[in-house]
Amino acid sequence: MSKAHPVQVIAVTGGKGGVGKSNVSVNLGIALAQRGRRVVLLDADLGLANIDVLLGLKTKRNLQDVLNGDCDLRDVLVDGPGGIKIVPASSGTQRMTQLSAMEHAGLIHAFSDIADQIDVLIVDTAAGISESVVSFLRASQELLLVVCDEPTSITDAYALIKLMNRDYDTNRFRILANQVNTEQEGRLLYEKLTRVTERFLDVALQYVGIVPFDEAVKKAVRRQQAVLEAYPQAKASLAIRALAEKVDSWPLPSSPRGHLEFFIERLVEV
Repeated sequence: MSKAHPVQVIAVTGGKGGVGKSNVSVNLGIALAQRGRRVVLLDADLGLANIDVLLGLKTKRNLQDVLNGDCDLRDVLVDGPGGIKIVPASSGTQRMTQLSAMEHAGLIHAFSDIADQIDVLIVDTAAGISESVVSFLRASQELLLVVCDEPTSITDAYALIKLMNRDYDTNRFRILANQVNTEQEGRLLYEKLTRVTERFLDVALQYVGIVPFDEAVKKAVRRQQAVLEAYPQAKASLAIRALAEKVDSWPLPSSPRGHLEFFIERLVEV
């Protein structure tokens, strides 16, 4: 019996808050769905979830209900824009920010129940480098780091790379420059980061492009819509579609890496 199709798992992260991770996650998900992929977006900011608010969605259940045993993961899936499915988390709940390692493992394993419905899982992480963030990053195959042109963004991205590399042997990171004015500005940001990592760490950073600063993004947020749907020809929308084309060509995982990860049973021969 051959193994089932692997699911591409992409964690969108960045260390610092306010760099546009959730916007990138939502719109990348829609762009991949437009390319025929079945996409699920996990709001992994467990205590301050915001994707449902970002998109004006009404949710009845969320991940807390799954953890409490009140329902299955299938029951919390919500239809999002562009054909994507969304797994909402709770907001303003301290308990969700203090999950045990076993509870985190239970959440990650729960996604195996919906593996047959997914080609791509996008994990929109919280800001910072908490145990929760690290747990989701380790469970994902691709780490897409969103950086913007602020010293704190570069510093926090470096701190995240350093932690994942030194403590967990993660050595590949994809870098996306967000809210920059030009391609050159994006490249300079990437070079700033690589200058520091090359000196102190054994990592490979891959530049995947930019999402330019675009007033259309702000307008879409105010309308509680994804920019890709509200303004499909905006500069930011075109850039996200170009990113999705690259993501579509990233290799799929073929074997487990020896620790807890999403859909691990699909990487093991049966």
